[in-house]
Amino acid sequence: MLSRYFEEEGFRVSEAGSGAVMRERMASSPADLILLDVAMPGEDGIALAREIRARSDVGIIMLTGRRDIMDRVVGLEVGADDYIPKPFHLREVLARVRTVLRRAQTHARVPDDGGKREPVFVFDGWRLDPERRQLTAPDGSDVALTTGEFNLLCIFLRQAHRVLDRDQLMDLMHGRGWEAYDRTIDAQVSRLRKKIERDPKTPAIIKSVRGVGYVLTAKVERVPL
Repeated sequence: MLSRYFEEEGFRVSEAGSGAVMRERMASSPADLILLDVAMPGEDGIALAREIRARSDVGIIMLTGRRDIMDRVVGLEVGADDYIPKPFHLREVLARVRTVLRRAQTHARVPDDGGKREPVFVFDGWRLDPERRQLTAPDGSDVALTTGEFNLLCIFLRQAHRVLDRDQLMDLMHGRGWEAYDRTIDAQVSRLRKKIERDPKTPAIIKSVRGVGYVLTAKVERVPL
């Protein structure tokens, strides 16, 4: 049903009924986005999402018949960009797919030299180029970010030293169509901390504000290009 619907909407679609078939499809024809069912024969969708995210920042949207909030939290923790419970309306899935693709395409786009670029953010030895979607560690190595991690880091850097509650973060990341469960945004922050903090268990860049939300406390410089 989904395959037929997206083909009618102009997408090129490949189907896979198992993890093994998915790997074959991706090896021969890389995807821009993966709709991944949690309940699959053999390997489940969560395990496959974790495997995909370990080697790629391709968009991932989880589909599931489970409505437990912990399933959604786990999906986001392993790096999914969105999570849609069943039953769903096909137009909702289409809208969310287009949103994830649009974000990825926007962040990957590099403007012409004559265009006005957003400044590069420099913080605690790190360097983030929003236009090139490139994060450089203090040692000079590049660190890959998922779309969700990149969006979240940009929000914190653009609003450094401002305490943001979970509702504000979810609105800024996904719009008001999302349900702002505490644990979902906590999962996103946790993943980002693992990539930029020296000690994620004692964060020094993105700190928790008890009973409120989070704040980026590092000094941020905006370097024009």
